[in-house]
Amino acid sequence: MGLRSRHMQSLLNSSGLRRRRIMRSSAALQRSAEVFTLDGGSGIRLQGLYSKQASKSRGLAALLHGWEGSVNSNYIVANAVRLYEAGFDVFRLNFRDHGDTHHLNPGIFHSCRLDEVINALRDLQNRLVAGSWFLAGYSLGGNFSLRVALNAERAGLNLAQVVAVCPVINPANAMLSMEQGLQFYERYFERKWSRSLRTKAACFHDLYGDEQWHEIKRVRERTHYLATKHAGFDSVDSYFEGYSIADQRLAPLKVPSTLLTSVDDPVVPVSDFKDLPDNPALELIIAPYGGHCGFLKNWKLESLSEDLILNRFLDAANIA
Repeated sequence: MGLRSRHMQSLLNSSGLRRRRIMRSSAALQRSAEVFTLDGGSGIRLQGLYSKQASKSRGLAALLHGWEGSVNSNYIVANAVRLYEAGFDVFRLNFRDHGDTHHLNPGIFHSCRLDEVINALRDLQNRLVAGSWFLAGYSLGGNFSLRVALNAERAGLNLAQVVAVCPVINPANAMLSMEQGLQFYERYFERKWSRSLRTKAACFHDLYGDEQWHEIKRVRERTHYLATKHAGFDSVDSYFEGYSIADQRLAPLKVPSTLLTSVDDPVVPVSDFKDLPDNPALELIIAPYGGHCGFLKNWKLESLSEDLILNRFLDAANIA
C-alpha cells in the first residue's frame, strides 16, 4: 500500500511518524509562541498561540484546525512552521473545547458557533492592528474559514485570502460518507470526542456530571442528542443545515478563496464540490489523490496542501 492510498494518506498525516518530523523543525516557532486569550463576545473566551516575527513580517496568517484537532495537530504545526519560516506572523486558534480550553466556557462546542470565532478573529485583528491578513483551515476548520470569509465585510475583517483544505461542504453527506466507509474513521472521531466530553464534564461537573452521552453509540446518534439537548436544534438534520455551505451559499463570497480537495477523500465526498457556484472569488482544485487532508507528496511526509497555503498567502501578501 503506497502513498496513493487514501487511507494511508489520511493515517500518515496524523501519525506519530509525521509528528516527529514536524517537531524537529518547529523549535523556533514554539519558542516564539505566546498564549492569546481572545474575546468571543458575550463573555466567551477562545484561546490560541501567536508567533510573531522578530523583525519585519509579511503579515498575519491564521490557522483553523479540524474537528477534535487543536493548535498542536500535525497539519497545523507543519503549516505554521512553513509560514513562520517564510516571514509571516502566525496565529493558531483553538475552537471552544479543543486543545486544553474546555475550562474557558461552560457551553459545549458545536459547529454552528460561528459568531464567537468571528468575534475572536476581530479581537485578534484589532489587538495586532493587522491590515490585510490570511486564513487557512482544514476539514471543519475549512468550513469555518469559508463562513468567516462570507461574513468578513459585515464583521469588519480585513481578510485578503482564504485557503480551505478538504472543507466540509454538506455536513449530512460527510456523516453519511463516514457511516458507509471504513469504520475506522467514525471510531476515530468517536474516541476523540468521547475524551473531549469527559474533560468537559470534569471541568463543569454541575452542568454535565449526570449526562448519559457516553452510553450513546455512533456519531450520528450522539450528534442528534447534543444538538437537540445543548445546541437548540430540533433535529440532527437542522443542525447540519446550520453550518452547511452547500446549495449556493458561497455565491456571495467576495474574499479570494482556494478550495483544495481530493477525489479519494474518505470523509468529505468530492461530489459535494461539483455544485459550487460560479463565483470568480472561488478557486477549486481537485487532486486525484490525497485522502482526507493528507496530500503527502513523498516519504518525507511533506504535503502539497502546505505548499498551496504558503504560495497563495505569498501571492496575496505581494498584492497587498
